[in-house]
Amino acid sequence: MSSRVRLALLVGLAGVVLVTLVMAPMLMSSFPSFIGGGTTGGDCADDGAVTKVTNVSTTAQSDIPTDYLDLYKKWGKKIGVQWTVLAAVGKRETDHGRSNMAGVKSGTNYAGAAGPMQFLISTWGGKAKIKIPSKFSGYASDGDDDGWADIYNPADAILAAAKMLKHNGAPGDLKRALFVYNHAMWYVEQVLEIARKYASDGTLDVPAEADPACDQPLVEAAPTDVVKKILEFALAQRGKPYIWGGTGPAGFDCSGIIYMAYRAAGLSIPRTTFGQFPFGVKVTKGSEQPGDLVFFNAGPGTSANTPGHVGMVVSPGKMIEARCTLCGPIKVTTYRDRPNIVGYTRPLQNPDVLSQLKRLGLT
Repeated sequence: MSSRVRLALLVGLAGVVLVTLVMAPMLMSSFPSFIGGGTTGGDCADDGAVTKVTNVSTTAQSDIPTDYLDLYKKWGKKIGVQWTVLAAVGKRETDHGRSNMAGVKSGTNYAGAAGPMQFLISTWGGKAKIKIPSKFSGYASDGDDDGWADIYNPADAILAAAKMLKHNGAPGDLKRALFVYNHAMWYVEQVLEIARKYASDGTLDVPAEADPACDQPLVEAAPTDVVKKILEFALAQRGKPYIWGGTGPAGFDCSGIIYMAYRAAGLSIPRTTFGQFPFGVKVTKGSEQPGDLVFFNAGPGTSANTPGHVGMVVSPGKMIEARCTLCGPIKVTTYRDRPNIVGYTRPLQNPDVLSQLKRLGLT
């Protein structure tokens, strides 16, 4: 064998070794320290699959305790929010549970907040530890399937924080979601700065769509009991097919599910999209809230004044819709990135609906 050939072989072997040394840590960082195991306490399905998240910086690996990092990645992926932002909240609030401040491991701080993610007891559900299932009102969650929603348990608190961020605008509107979490712009900017440092590429990329089992918005956070009833009916229809002209129970069309959801709350609104659009009081973009309707210029014979499609807002940036025969089952989708939105309305502010609410004793 010539010296030139031997040299080429040695260079090639060195290259393979170098690639192996570089790639091995990256591949290892894709896997949490545990494989499978555990369920989520009924909040959403846990199939035991490995949570593969590759955008983990060396800063994140060195700064975040392994168990917390696993939880941030797991619930960020399942709920559909950036794990880096979730982790940055945990860092800013309690240094991932390592802080010795009052309220982190027991009791509350001066503001009444508690646990590693610093929930107010009232926001959590009225008390720090709640038996699941329970008719509580708040974000209390059972992230480790032990039957309890414990504000001091990282598994429970991180799941709840992910749900709160998602409900208030994440992953698309992070500034809004974080401002709701803590009403200070300096806090928002600090959390986003930390989040970028936790990502190996320095970005705040929007994650993939949430696990469908985790994507149910928090009905408990609806603005009124009437809206809760409307959402409960609409969300219960997920998975059913689109049927043109359908008003259930087998399936619905886009306006049919909304019509029947309002009927479930004892209210009567127009049946069709064409009737529903002028019926509700117009609301400005960004002011929509659960129970409001979002309309699209879609389909033949439609226009900006006669929209052909409608969905119901269930949380900021999310709506439930029966889209079309070939579009899959009724489900919760995003709407702010959709083209041809022509406006938002609030049927609950229509004078006729206000009269109905008064007759029902719901005002």
